[in-house]
Order: sequence, then structure tokens, then C-alpha cells
Amino acid sequence: MGSVSGKVVFITGGAAGVGAEVARQLHARGARLVLTDVDADALAALAGALDDDRVLTVAADVRDLGAMQAAADRGVQRFGGIDVVVANAGIASYGSVQQVDPEAFKRLLDINVLGVFHTVRAALPSIIDRRGYVLIVSSLAAFTAAPGLAPYNASKAAVEQFANALRLEVAYRGVDVGSAHMSWIDTAMVRDSKTDMSTFTEMISRLPYPLSSTTSVEKCGAAFVEGIEGRRTRVYCPRWVGALRWLRPVLSTRLGEAPVMRLVPDLLPRMDAEVAALGRSTSSHVESMDHPDPR
Repeated sequence: MGSVSGKVVFITGGAAGVGAEVARQLHARGARLVLTDVDADALAALAGALDDDRVLTVAADVRDLGAMQAAADRGVQRFGGIDVVVANAGIASYGSVQQVDPEAFKRLLDINVLGVFHTVRAALPSIIDRRGYVLIVSSLAAFTAAPGLAPYNASKAAVEQFANALRLEVAYRGVDVGSAHMSWIDTAMVRDSKTDMSTFTEMISRLPYPLSSTTSVEKCGAAFVEGIEGRRTRVYCPRWVGALRWLRPVLSTRLGEAPVMRLVPDLLPRMDAEVAALGRSTSSHVESMDHPDPR
């Protein structure tokens, strides 16, 4: 793809975190943006900061295929088409399989998995027409699991395979598909988890290096933009995450699981106790946005 100048990029979860940072960096390179999120106020604030006619914001929930189709249609109407789609919207949950709120588990899958499908389905006709690029945000969690994060792990493995299947379907039509895989990024999702649960912070700190390290949103955004410009099949942030993709068969063996397994008997019961005390399995922000009022 080369330069993104003049290209139209459709980003979900575009109001904050990685989505907003990717939007800012693409905008600085001359891209035109269609940004969606359930947080209408944050979308409006970002649009105000970017402040020009190259930005269209649409408050929409990725769980609603009709809403995503309407957002994509507005982007096509405004800018003539969509060249790139970044399926970025996602949430995390807290607690073991025994402790996690089943409704929180379902909500996570609806957003992290069905939301990706809805996003891609809505934008794909224009992407095909323009021989564009799809970037699906997965995670390091697709390669290696963590206790207390089973729903998130499952969702990120699912969308990686979704990206792999989609790539096979659309390559002959000139469309490239990538999946993005990141370790801990300094986003509100990670910070909220640390604030809610001391055991989450402890778990990260006790993981072997570099799994215990955290990367800035700015570096993650730069990796995404580089991946978009290069139409890459895999985007890694930090780059060492790519090595774990090749080590995946080992990571799910007894040998590979041993460093984390040693933490579980002590850490997981305390994590579940913190989740029980919170009375919720997602952050307060996610809980507040579960019934958005798009304006």
C-alpha cells in the first residue's frame, strides 16, 4: 500500500487507546478516517482535536451488525469508499472460568469475536472494490494463555483464525489480511485491570521477562501504522512477540506452561476473591458503556 495519504481507514474502538492512537498517527500521514466507538463523548473529543474534514465519527456498537453497516455506508458516502479496515474494538474480563460472570463472558465474545465479523462484513464490499487491506486485532493471548483470562484468550485465538480464513477467501481479489499481536500495552484496559485487582499487577510482575514488560500506546500505534502501510500478514508489538508465534507448540506443553503454572495455586484464588469483592467481571468503564446512548 505504501503511503496512507488520501486512503480511507475505518477503525472500530477508535475513541481511545490503541484505536485512537492509530487514528492520530494515520491522520498525521494524510489518511481520511471513519472512527466508530460506543463512547460518543470520547469520539467527539478526538474529532475535535483532529479538527478537519478528513474525519467522520459514528457512535456505534460492534455487536450490532446493522449499526456497523450504517457506519460503513456513511464512510463510503462521505469519502467514496473504504481502503483499510482495522477491527480493533475489544474488552477484557476478570476471573477464572469458575468465577467469571457468564454474562460478562458472553459480552466479551459478542464484542471481541462477533464484533470483528460485523466490522469486516460491513466494510468488505468496499475493501474488495478498492483491493484494500484488513487488519484484525488479535493478541499475544492467541499464542499463550494466562490464568484468569480464559474468555479473552479464547476470543483472540478465534479472531486470529478468522483472519487466516478471510485471507484465503479474499487474496485472489487483491485484498490482504493481517492480524495484530501485542503483549501488555499501556491502555485504559490494562490500567483499569491493575486498579481493580492487585493480583493482576502481581501476575504481570511475576511473569518471566519479556512477558512482564509493558509497551506504550504510541509504540503500538506506530507498529500498526507500519503494518497497514506494508499490508503485512502479521503485526507484532513489541517485535519479540513474533518469536512466540513460532514457539506456540511448546508454550502449551507442560514445560512451556510450568512458569505460569507455579503461580496459579497462590495467585488465582486471591484473584477470584478480588473479583467476587468487586461484584463485576469487567472494568467499571466497560460496565458503564454496556448500554450506550449514541448521539
